[in-house]
Amino acid sequence: MTYTTIDHRPEEPFRPDSPGYEENFPWIKWVPLFLEVVLLAIGIFNLLSATAVEDKSMGLWKNQIVSIGLGVLATAVILIPHYSTFSRLAYAIYAGNIGLLLVVLAFGKTTLGAKRWISFGGLSLQPSELMKLSVVIFLAKYFERINVPGGFRLKDLALPTLFVLIPVAMILVQPDLGTAMIICLVYGSMLLFQKINPRTLLILATVAGFAAPIIYNTGLKPYQKQRLVSFIDPMSDPKGSGYNSIQSMIAVGSGQLSGKGYRKGTQSHLNFLPEHHTDFIFSVFSEEWGFAGCVGLLVLYVFFLSSGMSVAYQSNDKFAMLLAFGILSIFFWHIFINMGMVMGMLPIVGVPLPFMSYGGSAILTAMCGVAIILNIANKKYMF
Repeated sequence: MTYTTIDHRPEEPFRPDSPGYEENFPWIKWVPLFLEVVLLAIGIFNLLSATAVEDKSMGLWKNQIVSIGLGVLATAVILIPHYSTFSRLAYAIYAGNIGLLLVVLAFGKTTLGAKRWISFGGLSLQPSELMKLSVVIFLAKYFERINVPGGFRLKDLALPTLFVLIPVAMILVQPDLGTAMIICLVYGSMLLFQKINPRTLLILATVAGFAAPIIYNTGLKPYQKQRLVSFIDPMSDPKGSGYNSIQSMIAVGSGQLSGKGYRKGTQSHLNFLPEHHTDFIFSVFSEEWGFAGCVGLLVLYVFFLSSGMSVAYQSNDKFAMLLAFGILSIFFWHIFINMGMVMGMLPIVGVPLPFMSYGGSAILTAMCGVAIILNIANKKYMF
C-alpha cells in the first residue's frame, strides 16, 4: 500500500529523506502526549478538591485513575499497528459501535432518567462517547478517495449525512443531546475543512434555519426547552432550570484574579454547585485558581490543539489528515461548549471537559483519540 503526500506547493515535491523540524527535534512528535499527561494530572488534583467533602464521592478520583490506567493500555495497543489499519477497519468499527448503541437501547442501565450505559461486572461503558471516534474514522475513510474540485454538493453529502444521522438519532433517544450535538458539529467541521460548494452551504443554512423551530417544538423534551429559556434569562427560574447556570457563574466569578485557593472553594464544598465533578468541573477550577489559573489551563488546551493540528497538516495522506483533524474537532467542541456553558455563554447541554471531568468512557475516548494522533505523527513514513 502506497501513500501520497498532500502537498500544497506542487513545485516542491515531497522527499521523505529531506530534513525537517521533526528530524531535528524528534520530541515534537510526542508533545500531544506530554500535554495530555499534564492535563490529566491537573484533572485528578481538581477532582480531589471537587469531591473532598462528599462521603459518597470519596472514591471518584480512584475510579478516574483506574480509567486512566485503562486508557494507558488502550494507548499502547493503538500505537502498535500502522494508522492505516483504522482505514481498513473503519466500516467495521462504525457497525460495531452501532451495535453497542442498540444494546444500550435494549438492555442499557438507566441513571437519572437517561439510558446511556452498558454495565458488565463492576464496570460501565457509555458507547455514545466511543461513537464520536467511530464517526470520525468512518468519515475519514469515506472522504479519503473523494475529490470534488468545486466543493461538495448536496448529492455528495446524502450518504455520509445519513450515516451520521443514524447514531445521532439513537443517541437522542437515550437522551443525550450534548453528545448528539458534538457529533453533528464535528461532521460540519470536517466538511468545512475540505470544501463545500457555496450554493450547497447556503441551502444547508436555509434548511437549518427553518428546521430549528420545528426541532424545538417537536424534538426537544420539556426540560431541554426550559434549559434554552434559562440560558437567555437564568433568573426566570432561579430555583429550577436556571439554578445550575446561576451557581456556576457565581463560582466562576468568585474566583476573581487569583482564586480562593486549592480546596477552598465554597460553591462546590458547600454543595451549591451541582454536578461539580462532571459537567461543572471547570467551575470548581475557576473558583479555586481564578482568572490566572483559567488562562493557564486554556493555554495548555491551545498548545494541545495546535500540536495536534501540526500533526494533521504534516500528515502523509488524506485519510490521516482527516482523521487527525476530526479527532481534534471533538476536543475543540468539547472545550468550547463546556467552558461557554459554565460561564453562562452557552446553554447547559451536559458536555464534559476533556481530561478534567469525571467519567471513565469520556477519559478512555479522549486518550484513544490522542493515541491515534500519536500514531499518525510517528508512523507517517512507515508503509
